[in-house]
Amino acid sequence: MIKLEHVSKSYSAGIPALNDVSLNIEEGEFVFIVGDSGSGKSTLIKLLLKELEPTEGTITINGQKLNKIRRRQIPKFRRKIGVVFQDFRLLKDRNIYDNVAFAQKVIGESTRSIKKNVPLMLSMVGLAAKYRSYPKQLSGGEQQRVAIARALINKPKILLADEPTGNLDNNNAWEIMKLMEEINNNGTTVVVVTHNLEIVKAMNKRVITMQKGVIVDDSDTASSIVTGDNAISRSLTERDVLKREGDYDYED
Repeated sequence: MIKLEHVSKSYSAGIPALNDVSLNIEEGEFVFIVGDSGSGKSTLIKLLLKELEPTEGTITINGQKLNKIRRRQIPKFRRKIGVVFQDFRLLKDRNIYDNVAFAQKVIGESTRSIKKNVPLMLSMVGLAAKYRSYPKQLSGGEQQRVAIARALINKPKILLADEPTGNLDNNNAWEIMKLMEEINNNGTTVVVVTHNLEIVKAMNKRVITMQKGVIVDDSDTASSIVTGDNAISRSLTERDVLKREGDYDYED
């Protein structure tokens, strides 16, 4: 499903954001990627979306080598991957029905199909009754649900979520992660980048830990990162506490 073979990415300064990373994520897996700022998590997501090109190595997604994809084929490739971001990225001047429908319009889906598919997707994320509402009328958790509906409307095999709970309170964060687990149970491969170790520990999924551009741990459970015995765990745990108390200006 997702395969990285000796992938490195260096920016203009020459310091590698990723350094010789090899990784396999199988179809139907739910995987957390954790690590402090500068660990390479965001670079990895951008490489998977072909927003960046690796300096070295090969990336294969759904059997397709990304270095073989031509520029004009990139939009079609990205439509097969659902993406959810921390800041929702909704169209503020459109109601939530139109936000979700937009993803179908850009691939040329018929009006008839859109009228059938969008209500079903909004129902799945618990927002069918608010289809006429605009983003500013919704809570943060509801806006993220709209973003998830939009990401899933074209039935992607993979859902990438980059800090999907980063702007949410604890209750909404848990609701979003429960929804993602449900999505995974329906067969979608889910990859979540997060700083929230409380959620990572409770959900007990595969956890990939990154530090300074390399994978330092890849485990079936979160036990290796939530014990507090290493610098990554301490740093992320301190960040969670500060963020909850409002004393931390989040950035990655």
